[in-house]
Amino acid sequence: MSLRINDIAPDFTADTTQGPISFHDWIGNGWAVLFSHPKNFTPVCTTELGAMAGLEKEFSKRGVKIIGISVDPVESHGKWKNDIKTATGFDVEYPLIGDKDLKVAKLYDMLPAGAGESSEGRTPADNATVRSVFIIGPDKKIKLSLTYPMTTGRNFNEILRAIDSIQLTAKHQVATPANWNQGEDVIITAAVSNEDAITRFGSFDTVLPYLRKTRQPTA
Repeated sequence: MSLRINDIAPDFTADTTQGPISFHDWIGNGWAVLFSHPKNFTPVCTTELGAMAGLEKEFSKRGVKIIGISVDPVESHGKWKNDIKTATGFDVEYPLIGDKDLKVAKLYDMLPAGAGESSEGRTPADNATVRSVFIIGPDKKIKLSLTYPMTTGRNFNEILRAIDSIQLTAKHQVATPANWNQGEDVIITAAVSNEDAITRFGSFDTVLPYLRKTRQPTA
């Protein structure tokens, strides 16, 4: 099953470092980021979990829960947390899913059906495709998905930037241009007429007939 933007994020039950969860119930009425790892005690992933721990308050400000998943048992996650604190200085307080039977990795199309039914004996290279990030909205639909190679650490400030854009454009009929950051000008969508744009945004600049820019809405 190939997952695309606006597909319903598959629901599942799983054990985590904070006890068993049902994923959709855990998300509740807010937003969520699910990010995956091919193996515990690997160098790049260790830095990534610490980076997310350092940014947890920023995600919380945006009404976003974060949850990690590694294709290893929950007991192993607890031991890994100590290494993460040593390497990055941050305590991992968000939940980590144990996926030792590879169920969630397969459900989210990060591993093929023929990958087996156990993480035991599998190397990080065997699980190289379990390096994805999913942003999921309150409607339980996938708003963004990214997959990184094992040698490239993920930029979670970019995930925050994307969330700022996704949440803004879900509320207003605007889009964000390349390299946009919070507070910068936005693009008025084609669905908004010039007359309506004046009513909604007060003023705008016409760069091209199909490209109109205005100040970021704040209400």
